[in-house]
Amino acid sequence: MKKILLLSFLLISVAAIHAQGYKVGDLATDFKLKNIDGKNIALADFKDAKGFVVIFTCNHCPYAVAYEDRIIDIDKKYKKKGFPVIAINPNDPDIVPGDSFEGMQQRAKEKGFTFPYLFDAKQEVYRNFGATKTPHVYILSKNGKDLKVEYIGTIDNNYKDASKVSTKYVEEAINSLLMNKKPAVTYTNAIGCSIKSKG
Repeated sequence: MKKILLLSFLLISVAAIHAQGYKVGDLATDFKLKNIDGKNIALADFKDAKGFVVIFTCNHCPYAVAYEDRIIDIDKKYKKKGFPVIAINPNDPDIVPGDSFEGMQQRAKEKGFTFPYLFDAKQEVYRNFGATKTPHVYILSKNGKDLKVEYIGTIDNNYKDASKVSTKYVEEAINSLLMNKKPAVTYTNAIGCSIKSKG
């Protein structure tokens, strides 16, 4: 009986750790998800990247919508420097029909997304990362095949009004990494809508 209880406790503990996702300093696991063009994309496909700005986002959330132009700007500014944006929709379209794959294609076309917009259909990738909001940002640095988590959190300090932003957390973190320095701020609370999942 004690062995069974101990085993149950260990399994629950492992599940709890897994549910928490990555911490800053952890190594992330690559993934392969379907892009809006129908092709499967993995981080390993970006041979020349120095890292990635992985953003869990969606079509319907007002916070995500408020940040769309800023996400496009980040991609345009940093993709050529080796840090492309990889956007991932983690939501279950049965719960939020507007976050369907077709909805993603439409939104990307309307806004002129310059980055991949991937569908986490099995809702596994966001759980691995530990994302809880849309948008939720994870900046990864690449060293060979290793993908190290360097920053987790929000994009900047004013989701309501881009003109009133005084701290651009994501940009400052990438700028530090480009100078081979550790970001001064590595964690902030993600501001956004909860990820919609059946489980």
